[in-house]
Amino acid sequence: MSSSSRQSSRRANRLLSALQPDDFAHLEPHLEWVELKKDTVLYETNEGMPFVYFPHEAVVSLMTALPDGRTVETAVLGWEAMVGSASTLVTRQSLGRYVVQTPGSASRIDAGVLHRAFEERLSLRDPLLRYEAALLAEALQTMACTIAHDVEARCCRWLLTMRDRADQASLPFTHEHLSRMLGVQRSTVSLVTCGLQSTGLIRQRRGAITVTDGSGLEQIACGCYAVARQRSWQL
Repeated sequence: MSSSSRQSSRRANRLLSALQPDDFAHLEPHLEWVELKKDTVLYETNEGMPFVYFPHEAVVSLMTALPDGRTVETAVLGWEAMVGSASTLVTRQSLGRYVVQTPGSASRIDAGVLHRAFEERLSLRDPLLRYEAALLAEALQTMACTIAHDVEARCCRWLLTMRDRADQASLPFTHEHLSRMLGVQRSTVSLVTCGLQSTGLIRQRRGAITVTDGSGLEQIACGCYAVARQRSWQL
């Protein structure tokens, strides 16, 4: 990766930009700029993870499998995050299924290189461990949200979260895709999104949903959205 690309990587990913200059300088020769395509599975559950990704425009979902065969999204990882962190720093195996939801660029680094730097550089541990704590908190919040809140509120939260992570209002998702993320039937998602469209909060077309009234969606979304957003900005 060229010097300009490395600096662009730092600006494009908030976690990289939060590193001390010396720590980033230590990692940057090992950063590789890559393009992530929609629906690409970066890692399956329990699979070895040779790379850690720092998304720029790309958005990645961490999916957890349920005993009945369904999968539910437990975390959304975008420009503020890294993909594969806890697994790489501790177990070296994926704790879930990582799927690219929104295509775009990312920086990646060899997991072994990052692990050695984490062990050797005390100043690098603080931002990475704080991020780990935030990711765990998001996963727990999402699990509680799935149990406690209705589908409409969760759907609004999901659309707002994806808008924030992708930094765009138009989201390339179908009802089938949204049903998998929420762990509900497609017909339920269709009913909810039709209601949101009828009140002018979203606009739907084939293969895409556009957020047209974010403030209106926030009024319907459960409080988990505001909690997660505030926690993200406190990193």
